[in-house]
Amino acid sequence: MPGDRVGRFAPAAATWYRRAGGGLTLICAGLGAAPDLDLAFTSHRTATHSLSAVLAVAVVAAVIAAAAGRPVARVTLMCAAAYGSHLLLDWLGADFYPPRGLQLLWPFNHEWYISGLDLFRQTARLRIFTRGPMRTNVHAIAQELAILGPIVAGLWLVRVKALARLRPRCPAATIRRSRDRGGISGRRSRRAAR
Repeated sequence: MPGDRVGRFAPAAATWYRRAGGGLTLICAGLGAAPDLDLAFTSHRTATHSLSAVLAVAVVAAVIAAAAGRPVARVTLMCAAAYGSHLLLDWLGADFYPPRGLQLLWPFNHEWYISGLDLFRQTARLRIFTRGPMRTNVHAIAQELAILGPIVAGLWLVRVKALARLRPRCPAATIRRSRDRGGISGRRSRRAAR
């Protein structure tokens, strides 16, 4: 991804929060859940579950990143992907509430789209704080974690390995290595002088 590589690496002494991405990670987690804010209204899975909403999130993220002096492409892609991941998972899940699916092309097209794979369980949308719906939703969350957990762990390992290969190219790592080498050669020259 474009951007300053050095800025991607938090020092080893940094807090876990900072090493995990800090505020941007929390924002992306919130964006992943944000499409369901429409449950407070009557039109679930329409405007907030559309590619237009993903585009709107990307534009807002780009403007904020540019104003804050952050890597625009990286922040924009992360925020749009976080929001869009919700749409993908809903599209792959079971939906027995009519009309089934998502209005992915809203407002240009009012058709409903669903994969039909029913990879994820149906969740309860009504009276969600009562016993039956809570049990249904806990089972759905457990299944999603069982399916997605290994995928996320694998992607995290790939990311760690990729960053480990990039680290030697970073100036901070280069300075650290040259300091270490200077310390070793300094000891050798002192031994030679004796």
